[in-house]
Amino acid sequence: MAARLTEKEYLEQLHALWQKAWPKSAAREPQYPHGEVALSEYLRAWAKKQPEHPAVIFYGHVLTYADLDKQSDRFAALLMSKGVKKGDRVAVFMPNCPQFHIVFFGILKLGAVHVPVSPLSRAFELAYELNDTDAEVIVAQDQLIETVDQVRAETKLRDVIVTSFADVLPADPTIPVPDSIRAPRIVVPGATDLLPALAAMGDVKPLPPASLDDVAALNYTGGTTGMPKGCVHTQRDMVYTAAANYGISLAINQRSVCLSFFPEFWIAGENLGLIFPLFAGATLVLLARWDAVGVLAAIDKYKVTITAMPVDGAVELMDHPRFKEFDLGSLDQVRVVSFVKKLNVDYRRRWKDLTGTTLAESAWGMTETHTSNTFTTGFQDDDFDLNSQPIFVGLPVPGAEFKITDFETGELVQLGGEGEVRVRAPSLLKSYWNKPEATAESLVDGWLRTGDIGLIDTDGFLHFLGRRKEMLKVKGMSVFPPEIEALLGQHPAVLGSGVVGREDADKGQVPVAFIQLKPEAKGTITPEQVQAWCKERMAVYKVPEVRIIDALPMTATGKVKKQELNV
Repeated sequence: MAARLTEKEYLEQLHALWQKAWPKSAAREPQYPHGEVALSEYLRAWAKKQPEHPAVIFYGHVLTYADLDKQSDRFAALLMSKGVKKGDRVAVFMPNCPQFHIVFFGILKLGAVHVPVSPLSRAFELAYELNDTDAEVIVAQDQLIETVDQVRAETKLRDVIVTSFADVLPADPTIPVPDSIRAPRIVVPGATDLLPALAAMGDVKPLPPASLDDVAALNYTGGTTGMPKGCVHTQRDMVYTAAANYGISLAINQRSVCLSFFPEFWIAGENLGLIFPLFAGATLVLLARWDAVGVLAAIDKYKVTITAMPVDGAVELMDHPRFKEFDLGSLDQVRVVSFVKKLNVDYRRRWKDLTGTTLAESAWGMTETHTSNTFTTGFQDDDFDLNSQPIFVGLPVPGAEFKITDFETGELVQLGGEGEVRVRAPSLLKSYWNKPEATAESLVDGWLRTGDIGLIDTDGFLHFLGRRKEMLKVKGMSVFPPEIEALLGQHPAVLGSGVVGREDADKGQVPVAFIQLKPEAKGTITPEQVQAWCKERMAVYKVPEVRIIDALPMTATGKVKKQELNV
């Protein structure tokens, strides 16, 4: 019946279901503590209200709200002195560090455009983004200067600003520091040394706030099909995303202490590190990278209340021989992301027994939507979320809407039916940078065609089935790799898996599971044993061929590079 509804009637039906299912304690509208103003104005407001409150703590180095406000003002002035104007693109080629925050907010204050580049990028990838954006200024970590030098001749770069972990790492860190970030400073002739240059600026006059709707960032997609595309985002996108999650998917305030190690060049890291804590006036404990002992020590030392991690990370912590040395009693909210390992009842119960907190899925999102577009908070009682299969991603945050359509015709699919997930929200990308054809193909009548397969059930909850390009047809039956990966994640010997399809003359396609075993299980488990285990737990047409490999190829953001799994 729903398929015959008009879009207006369909959405009215969904809104009624969402209101009925909405958790009683969650706000129903986006929450703006300082109003709907630029994110840089949130920094100014908190700096005025709580100047000495720590904004960022990095292995003992403390950047207060007043410091961050002042230093980012100076960085905006430094960029102006180098001829950078409103709308100019500034590349940021750095791992997590306090300087990233100074640079990010300085760019926003100037009204320039933040272009984060993965610090794992090779020269070809860096050159592509620099040329795609016509960036003339780059801020880079000293350890990455060799890559910058390799591309200078083929880009428009005219100014390099450099900084180092060594500039901010304390002589006596408060928590363990990975060896990989203890590298000595590299002197870069001809480059501007960031922190001394800021100190030399002295006091500068704050700039008027940039427009909420001017281009503020170009966040590049992962590029698993073709070259990455730059998603055009504004400060309104950033502020809305924070407001739509504030007190709804995330209970956060000035007393909160957040921990993040997610890379801040990545859209989820931008939200969890750069945007959400500052929006709420909270303290961020920032780590340069994932490190199990560092995470445990930071939670204990700084009484962290909120953190997020891949499910793999939570399992690694629980399995760590030093886990019980640390007090995790301060934790109140722990969000997890199911990349390789998938959240299941056993992991949740074990974590609850050990820490007293409940693991909850972080939900659904894309770079194009500024991510964080649904929430699962409030649906963990009796493991409702985990038992509501296929993969449950909850309700849309306030202001976001979803619909399920036929991939080919665009017609609405009735509730409970599978189709393409389409989404619209205030945080949708405004376009793909310099790609009008891709923009027109993806943005249709204000809705984003996600390419994700999903369904909305009869209670209004969204379920994610996978990317359309990943869906397999086995003798005409739909098989979704994430579902198989979720089950394999429950095998006691499996560290992680990636499932892809192999063409088959008889069946059409056959799922093939590439599996990385836990170190202690290597040499003790055969593919046949894993396959037999699968046969006991899934329909026969879903049972994959099993191939055990030494290591899964991974992206910088912790996802399996399925295009490198050769069948």
